Amino acid sequence: MAHAILLISCPDRRGITAAVTHFVFTHNGNIVHADQHIDDQRNTFFMRIEWDLEGFALSRQEIFAEFSGIAGTFEMDWRLFFDDEVPNVAIFVSRHVHCLQDLLLRQQAGHLRCRIPLIVSNHQDLREIVENHGIEFAYFPITPETKLKQEQQEIALLRKHDIGLIVLARYHQILSPGFVQQFNERIINIHHSFLPAFPGKQPYARAYEKGVKIIGATSHYVTAELDEGPIIEQDTVRVSHRDTVDDFMRQGEDLEKVVLSRAVRLALEHKILCYQNKTVVFD
Repeated sequence: MAHAILLISCPDRRGITAAVTHFVFTHNGNIVHADQHIDDQRNTFFMRIEWDLEGFALSRQEIFAEFSGIAGTFEMDWRLFFDDEVPNVAIFVSRHVHCLQDLLLRQQAGHLRCRIPLIVSNHQDLREIVENHGIEFAYFPITPETKLKQEQQEIALLRKHDIGLIVLARYHQILSPGFVQQFNERIINIHHSFLPAFPGKQPYARAYEKGVKIIGATSHYVTAELDEGPIIEQDTVRVSHRDTVDDFMRQGEDLEKVVLSRAVRLALEHKILCYQNKTVVFD
Protein backbone atom coordinates (compact mmCIF):
# COMPACT_ATOMS: atom_id res chain seq x y z
CA MET A 1 0.00 0.00 0.00
CA ALA A 2 1.16 3.53 -0.73
CA HIS A 3 2.55 5.82 1.94
CA ALA A 4 2.23 9.57 2.35
CA ILE A 5 5.40 11.49 3.28
CA LEU A 6 5.27 14.94 4.83
CA LEU A 7 8.33 17.21 5.11
CA ILE A 8 8.00 20.19 7.44
CA SER A 9 10.08 23.15 8.58
CA CYS A 10 8.83 26.03 10.71
CA PRO A 11 9.66 28.19 13.74
CA ASP A 12 9.90 25.95 16.78
CA ARG A 13 7.11 26.15 19.34
CA ARG A 14 5.10 23.86 21.58
CA GLY A 15 2.56 21.51 20.08
CA ILE A 16 3.88 20.95 16.55
CA THR A 17 4.54 17.22 16.89
CA ALA A 18 1.24 16.71 18.73
CA ALA A 19 -0.71 18.57 16.04
CA VAL A 20 0.87 16.64 13.15
CA THR A 21 0.53 13.19 14.71
CA HIS A 22 -3.02 13.98 15.85
CA PHE A 23 -3.90 14.90 12.26
CA VAL A 24 -2.74 11.48 11.08
CA PHE A 25 -4.45 9.67 13.97
CA THR A 26 -7.83 11.38 13.65
CA HIS A 27 -8.03 10.42 9.97
CA ASN A 28 -7.26 6.76 10.70
CA GLY A 29 -3.63 6.86 9.58
CA ASN A 30 -0.91 4.48 10.77
CA ILE A 31 2.46 6.21 11.21
CA VAL A 32 5.27 3.99 9.95
CA HIS A 33 8.17 6.43 10.37
CA ALA A 34 8.67 9.77 12.11
CA ASP A 35 11.80 11.82 12.69
CA GLN A 36 12.39 15.40 13.81
CA HIS A 37 15.16 17.84 14.56
CA ILE A 38 15.39 21.26 16.20
CA ASP A 39 18.06 23.81 15.30
CA ASP A 40 18.36 25.66 18.61
CA GLN A 41 20.49 28.43 17.16
CA ARG A 42 17.86 29.33 14.57
CA ASN A 43 14.83 28.17 16.58
CA THR A 44 13.72 26.05 13.63
CA PHE A 45 11.81 22.77 13.75
CA PHE A 46 12.17 20.07 11.09
CA MET A 47 10.10 16.93 10.67
CA ARG A 48 9.63 14.02 8.31
CA ILE A 49 6.59 11.84 8.94
CA GLU A 50 5.40 8.91 6.85
CA TRP A 51 2.13 7.04 7.17
CA ASP A 52 0.27 4.19 5.51
CA LEU A 53 -2.62 5.30 3.28
CA GLU A 54 -4.54 2.03 3.64
CA GLY A 55 -7.80 2.95 5.38
CA PHE A 56 -6.83 6.63 5.60
CA ALA A 57 -10.00 8.74 5.66
CA LEU A 58 -8.78 11.47 3.31
CA SER A 59 -8.05 11.34 -0.40
CA ARG A 60 -4.71 12.66 -1.59
CA GLN A 61 -6.17 15.99 -2.60
CA GLU A 62 -8.09 16.24 0.66
CA ILE A 63 -4.83 15.83 2.61
CA PHE A 64 -3.50 19.02 1.02
CA ALA A 65 -6.67 20.94 1.86
CA GLU A 66 -7.07 19.61 5.41
CA PHE A 67 -3.44 19.96 6.46
CA SER A 68 -3.12 23.54 5.19
CA GLY A 69 -4.96 24.78 8.28
CA ILE A 70 -2.39 23.24 10.63
CA ALA A 71 0.41 24.47 8.40
CA GLY A 72 -0.91 28.02 8.60
CA THR A 73 -1.21 27.91 12.38
CA PHE A 74 2.46 26.95 12.78
CA GLU A 75 3.81 28.98 9.79
CA MET A 76 5.07 25.82 8.12
CA ASP A 77 6.93 25.35 4.90
CA TRP A 78 5.73 21.90 3.92
CA ARG A 79 5.71 19.42 1.08
CA LEU A 80 3.64 16.29 0.65
CA PHE A 81 4.77 13.26 -1.37
CA PHE A 82 3.43 9.78 -2.11
CA ASP A 83 5.91 6.95 -2.41
CA ASP A 84 4.09 5.23 -5.28
CA GLU A 85 4.68 8.28 -7.51
CA VAL A 86 7.93 7.29 -9.22
CA PRO A 87 9.95 10.30 -10.48
CA ASN A 88 11.82 10.64 -13.76
CA VAL A 89 15.55 11.27 -13.38
CA ALA A 90 17.93 12.69 -15.98
CA ILE A 91 21.68 12.10 -15.73
CA PHE A 92 24.18 14.62 -17.13
CA VAL A 93 27.63 13.19 -17.89
CA SER A 94 30.75 14.04 -19.87
CA ARG A 95 33.41 11.37 -20.44
CA HIS A 96 33.88 9.68 -17.05
CA VAL A 97 31.64 6.61 -17.00
CA HIS A 98 31.95 5.22 -13.46
CA CYS A 99 29.16 7.19 -11.78
CA LEU A 100 26.81 6.80 -14.75
CA GLN A 101 27.20 3.03 -14.92
CA ASP A 102 26.81 2.69 -11.16
CA LEU A 103 23.55 4.65 -11.15
CA LEU A 104 22.14 2.70 -14.09
CA LEU A 105 22.94 -0.64 -12.49
CA ARG A 106 21.50 0.40 -9.12
CA GLN A 107 18.32 1.64 -10.78
CA GLN A 108 17.91 -1.55 -12.80
CA ALA A 109 18.47 -3.62 -9.64
CA GLY A 110 15.67 -1.71 -7.91
CA HIS A 111 17.94 0.08 -5.44
CA LEU A 112 16.97 3.51 -6.77
CA ARG A 113 13.21 3.91 -7.13
CA CYS A 114 12.96 6.03 -10.24
CA ARG A 115 12.83 5.97 -14.02
CA ILE A 116 15.81 7.17 -16.07
CA PRO A 117 14.47 8.09 -19.50
CA LEU A 118 17.22 10.52 -20.51
CA ILE A 119 21.01 10.94 -20.44
CA VAL A 120 22.45 14.32 -21.48
CA SER A 121 26.09 14.80 -22.47
CA ASN A 122 28.39 17.37 -23.99
CA HIS A 123 30.42 14.55 -25.59
CA GLN A 124 29.55 11.56 -27.76
CA ASP A 125 31.85 9.07 -25.99
CA LEU A 126 29.19 7.32 -23.90
CA ARG A 127 26.38 7.14 -26.46
CA GLU A 128 26.77 3.41 -27.14
CA ILE A 129 26.77 2.53 -23.43
CA VAL A 130 23.63 4.57 -22.82
CA GLU A 131 21.73 3.30 -25.85
CA ASN A 132 22.61 -0.30 -24.91
CA HIS A 133 20.54 0.35 -21.79
CA GLY A 134 17.61 1.46 -23.97
CA ILE A 135 17.81 5.08 -22.78
CA GLU A 136 17.66 8.21 -24.92
CA PHE A 137 21.08 9.85 -25.33
CA ALA A 138 20.94 13.62 -25.99
CA TYR A 139 24.14 15.25 -27.25
CA PHE A 140 24.56 18.97 -26.59
CA PRO A 141 28.07 20.24 -27.37
CA ILE A 142 28.80 23.34 -25.30
CA THR A 143 30.94 26.36 -26.17
CA PRO A 144 30.91 29.78 -24.50
CA GLU A 145 29.02 31.13 -27.52
CA THR A 146 26.37 28.39 -27.61
CA LYS A 147 26.00 27.63 -23.89
CA LEU A 148 22.78 29.53 -23.13
CA LYS A 149 21.07 28.44 -26.35
CA GLN A 150 21.99 24.80 -25.72
CA GLU A 151 20.76 25.03 -22.14
CA GLN A 152 17.38 26.26 -23.35
CA GLN A 153 17.11 23.20 -25.57
CA GLU A 154 18.16 20.98 -22.67
CA ILE A 155 15.50 22.54 -20.45
CA ALA A 156 12.85 21.94 -23.12
CA LEU A 157 13.88 18.28 -23.33
CA LEU A 158 13.82 17.92 -19.55
CA ARG A 159 10.29 19.39 -19.48
CA LYS A 160 9.22 17.00 -22.24
CA HIS A 161 10.34 14.03 -20.13
CA ASP A 162 8.81 15.49 -16.95
CA ILE A 163 12.15 15.26 -15.13
CA GLY A 164 11.92 15.64 -11.37
CA LEU A 165 15.60 15.24 -10.49
CA ILE A 166 18.84 15.94 -12.37
CA VAL A 167 22.05 14.13 -11.43
CA LEU A 168 25.41 15.48 -12.55
CA ALA A 169 27.45 12.28 -12.78
CA ARG A 170 30.81 13.92 -13.47
CA TYR A 171 29.41 16.48 -15.90
CA HIS A 172 32.25 18.85 -16.69
CA GLN A 173 30.21 21.94 -17.40
CA ILE A 174 29.10 24.76 -15.11
CA LEU A 175 25.35 25.27 -15.33
CA SER A 176 24.19 28.85 -15.76
CA PRO A 177 22.29 30.53 -12.90
CA GLY A 178 19.18 30.59 -15.10
CA PHE A 179 19.32 26.83 -15.58
CA VAL A 180 19.87 26.19 -11.87
CA GLN A 181 16.94 28.45 -10.95
CA GLN A 182 14.62 26.36 -13.14
CA PHE A 183 15.44 23.27 -11.04
CA ASN A 184 16.06 24.65 -7.56
CA GLU A 185 16.98 21.87 -5.07
CA ARG A 186 16.54 19.32 -7.84
CA ILE A 187 20.11 19.10 -9.20
CA ILE A 188 22.65 16.88 -7.40
CA ASN A 189 26.39 17.03 -8.11
CA ILE A 190 29.38 14.89 -7.13
CA HIS A 191 33.04 15.85 -6.87
CA HIS A 192 36.17 15.03 -4.94
CA SER A 193 36.52 16.55 -1.48
CA PHE A 194 39.86 18.28 -2.02
CA LEU A 195 38.11 21.57 -2.72
CA PRO A 196 39.03 24.34 -2.27
CA ALA A 197 42.65 23.13 -2.06
CA PHE A 198 42.93 21.54 -5.52
CA PRO A 199 40.38 23.06 -7.92
CA GLY A 200 40.46 22.49 -11.65
CA LYS A 201 42.20 19.73 -13.58
CA GLN A 202 44.21 16.77 -12.24
CA PRO A 203 43.29 17.19 -8.55
CA TYR A 204 44.43 13.67 -7.67
CA ALA A 205 47.87 14.22 -9.16
CA ARG A 206 48.29 17.45 -7.22
CA ALA A 207 47.00 15.82 -4.04
CA TYR A 208 49.54 13.03 -4.54
CA GLU A 209 52.35 15.55 -4.93
CA LYS A 210 51.19 17.28 -1.76
CA GLY A 211 51.23 13.99 0.16
CA VAL A 212 47.62 14.09 1.39
CA LYS A 213 46.57 11.34 3.78
CA ILE A 214 42.79 11.43 3.25
CA ILE A 215 40.78 11.60 0.04
CA GLY A 216 37.04 11.86 -0.20
CA ALA A 217 33.93 12.70 -2.18
CA THR A 218 31.12 15.20 -1.65
CA SER A 219 27.61 15.23 -3.09
CA HIS A 220 25.54 18.41 -2.86
CA TYR A 221 22.68 20.32 -4.37
CA VAL A 222 23.71 22.70 -7.13
CA THR A 223 23.32 26.43 -6.60
CA ALA A 224 24.45 29.44 -8.61
CA GLU A 225 27.63 29.54 -6.50
CA LEU A 226 29.98 26.91 -7.91
CA ASP A 227 30.38 23.89 -5.58
CA GLU A 228 28.88 25.87 -2.67
CA GLY A 229 25.46 24.20 -2.51
CA PRO A 230 23.98 22.38 0.52
CA ILE A 231 25.93 19.18 1.22
CA ILE A 232 23.92 15.95 1.20
CA GLU A 233 26.50 13.19 1.65
CA GLN A 234 30.26 12.78 2.10
CA ASP A 235 32.75 10.00 2.73
CA THR A 236 36.52 9.58 3.02
CA VAL A 237 39.23 6.94 2.84
CA ARG A 238 42.80 7.04 4.14
CA VAL A 239 45.70 6.87 1.69
CA SER A 240 49.45 6.67 2.27
CA HIS A 241 52.87 7.12 0.68
CA ARG A 242 52.51 3.61 -0.74
CA ASP A 243 49.60 4.66 -2.97
CA THR A 244 50.21 5.85 -6.51
CA VAL A 245 48.26 8.52 -8.39
CA ASP A 246 46.31 5.69 -10.05
CA ASP A 247 45.47 4.30 -6.60
CA PHE A 248 44.21 7.74 -5.57
CA MET A 249 42.03 7.97 -8.65
CA ARG A 250 40.64 4.43 -8.29
CA GLN A 251 39.74 4.94 -4.64
CA GLY A 252 38.36 8.40 -5.40
CA GLU A 253 36.10 7.03 -8.14
CA ASP A 254 34.87 4.27 -5.83
CA LEU A 255 33.93 6.91 -3.25
CA GLU A 256 32.25 9.10 -5.84
CA LYS A 257 29.99 6.22 -6.92
CA VAL A 258 28.94 5.37 -3.37
CA VAL A 259 28.46 8.94 -2.18
CA LEU A 260 26.48 9.98 -5.27
CA SER A 261 24.19 6.95 -5.12
CA ARG A 262 23.51 7.60 -1.42
CA ALA A 263 22.61 11.22 -2.14
CA VAL A 264 20.31 10.27 -5.01
CA ARG A 265 18.58 7.62 -2.91
CA LEU A 266 18.01 10.09 -0.06
CA ALA A 267 16.49 12.58 -2.50
CA LEU A 268 14.24 9.93 -4.07
CA GLU A 269 13.04 8.85 -0.62
CA HIS A 270 12.29 12.47 0.33
CA LYS A 271 14.65 12.46 3.30
CA ILE A 272 16.33 15.84 2.75
CA LEU A 273 15.33 19.32 3.89
CA CYS A 274 17.39 22.35 2.84
CA TYR A 275 17.81 25.50 4.91
CA GLN A 276 20.44 28.22 5.28
CA ASN A 277 22.57 26.48 2.61
CA LYS A 278 22.67 23.34 4.76
CA THR A 279 20.64 20.15 4.85
CA VAL A 280 18.78 18.12 7.42
CA VAL A 281 19.09 14.50 6.31
CA PHE A 282 16.63 12.21 8.04
CA ASP A 283 17.41 8.59 8.91
